[in-house]
Amino acid sequence: MAGSTERKERPGTRFHGRVEANGRVCVAPGCTEPGEFRAPPLEGPSDGNGPPAFRWMCLEHVRAFNAGYNFFDGMTADEIHHAQRPMAGWEAESRSFARAGAGQGPRWADFTDPLDAIAARFRREPAPERSDGKPLSGEDRASLKVLGLPADADRGALRKRYSELVRRYHPDRNGGDRSQEAMLQKVIGAYQQLRQAPAFA
Repeated sequence: MAGSTERKERPGTRFHGRVEANGRVCVAPGCTEPGEFRAPPLEGPSDGNGPPAFRWMCLEHVRAFNAGYNFFDGMTADEIHHAQRPMAGWEAESRSFARAGAGQGPRWADFTDPLDAIAARFRREPAPERSDGKPLSGEDRASLKVLGLPADADRGALRKRYSELVRRYHPDRNGGDRSQEAMLQKVIGAYQQLRQAPAFA
């Protein structure tokens, strides 16, 4: 029973806002409990030259502090009205990461972007589009490039081009040359991707 009482009085390590005191004592006069919870400094917020010098309190005293804390204390009516505006705090301009328009694109090859939703923004050449309006994903475009086909190719052109490339790269069709097997695998993968794509349905 004593153990459970002690656990209720002393917050656990995962208690919200608790920071290990490591010898720090509560700043409340006469209190010897560990200072594990921070409160704003007496002199107000930091001047921007470093982190604010927080006051550290025990759970009991920080609860009492929070119960009596008033953010608007000392403000004039105009200052309170200004702080309560819907856009308060959003006036500061964010630092821009862009250079020359959209900036340098990330290495999208490290990510999966099947709908080409992000990579298209950073593409240097315009994205190929189909006159029939059927969508092309990033994987579709990459597969078209492997096969050397235009964006408007139809299913017949896809099959014809696939047959041509298989004859060129397959060892059974090119006189036993096995040096092109890696390219053959790319061609097969591109064909499998495109024959199931909505643009070639």
